[in-house]
Amino acid sequence: MRTIQIRLAEIIEALSKALDLTEGQPPGHCIRACYIGTHIGREIGMADSELQELYYTLLLKDLGCSSNAARICELYMADDLSFKRDFKLVDGSLSQVLRFVLGHTGMQAGLAERFRGILNIMQNGGKIATDLIQTRCQRGAEIARQMRFTEGVAGGVLSLDEHWNGGGKPIGIAGEEIPLYSRIALLAQVADIFQMSAGREAAIAEIAKRADGWFDPALCAAFGRVAARDDFWTTLRSDELETIVLESEPGQQAIMADDDYLDDIAAAFARVIDAKSPYTSGHSDRVALFTDLIAEEMGIDEDGRRFLRRAALLHDIGKLGVSNSVLDKPGKLDDEEWGAMKRHAEFSEMILSHIGAFADLAKIGGAHHERLDGKGYPRGLTADEIAMEVRIVSTADVFDALTADRPYRAAMPISKAFSILWEGAGQSHDPICIEALERALRKTPLQQPGDAAETALGERQAAA
Repeated sequence: MRTIQIRLAEIIEALSKALDLTEGQPPGHCIRACYIGTHIGREIGMADSELQELYYTLLLKDLGCSSNAARICELYMADDLSFKRDFKLVDGSLSQVLRFVLGHTGMQAGLAERFRGILNIMQNGGKIATDLIQTRCQRGAEIARQMRFTEGVAGGVLSLDEHWNGGGKPIGIAGEEIPLYSRIALLAQVADIFQMSAGREAAIAEIAKRADGWFDPALCAAFGRVAARDDFWTTLRSDELETIVLESEPGQQAIMADDDYLDDIAAAFARVIDAKSPYTSGHSDRVALFTDLIAEEMGIDEDGRRFLRRAALLHDIGKLGVSNSVLDKPGKLDDEEWGAMKRHAEFSEMILSHIGAFADLAKIGGAHHERLDGKGYPRGLTADEIAMEVRIVSTADVFDALTADRPYRAAMPISKAFSILWEGAGQSHDPICIEALERALRKTPLQQPGDAAETALGERQAAA
């Protein structure tokens, strides 16, 4: 097994951009929050070991955010991306919350449907908000642990939405019961959102307004001292900020990581991706399994199979930038919605290309919806331009899509799925890949594709 020297910070910083997508935030939000938060940490004299945990808490604070996107879309009958973006400008006061709910619920729905939706939120708003935040925070903490981060980082993610005065969620802890990393992360998040939307003075005013309510007053005072420095704001708005944040990682140690660690990171982020929609639960894991079955049948060596499994786990990372109103729509997509859906392949390529350890996967993320006949997207590549690695993952992806439930139809039997694949053989998908998958599944018959695939994948990972 290879052991390679990587900058963990480089991987996490790049992956944080995917989290910005799912929160509807301007690119670089988590990186800017990291810059703001670590300055506060240094201002209050945190030790390097604590600053390093804080650094990763800030970059990963939104790890669980994809898990409530579908529910938000369903409850509020709204585009989850714009909903989340705008809600972060609400200070929690009753008047602002009411105005937001009335202005964002069911705006494209019928009058009666919108009325029932608003009534439900007015009657059950507290429980709805608690459930949404609890789901997000717990999922984020679980994924942080899967990525081998400390309990300090996981706890910082878990308590991100708790408030100093006890009025936060999901459990309403107060004061110093709230982990310090969480207190700093929430303040840094709000500071960035307001400085991006209305400028430096708006951010300073909003933090002062929420002092002793949302925020620890001592941290607000520290932020005030940091915010008084002109160079702080100049750097925050600099085009070089990403490099500056990477180079200022506390401890500045390159982390030694073997291939197993990179696999863990890919598998953990696949959970973020698949949590975006109830219809994609387990999708990336199953595509990884079907990809591996094809690769095994084709005689690809272990290094090649490992590369393909990672590509399969991360191929849909760009879906974090697509609204659930599109992803989960039960009917046919209109032209604008279809355009938004097709962009996920471009997003996947963009995100993966900026991660040194995963950059080779970008071509698969960007091309997994291309077709041999040139009628795919986003580039309309033809057969001679589509690498075998892409063809393998693409075949596995479509097979899982056909044999799993989708918002517009129920799961198909395996026999029907293969019939559809063979109908398009040589036009959409490579017959070599279809045949390899068919041979592999004859050796490992599946009754229920989703459950059986996940069970088989677990067995393979345990044996690896």
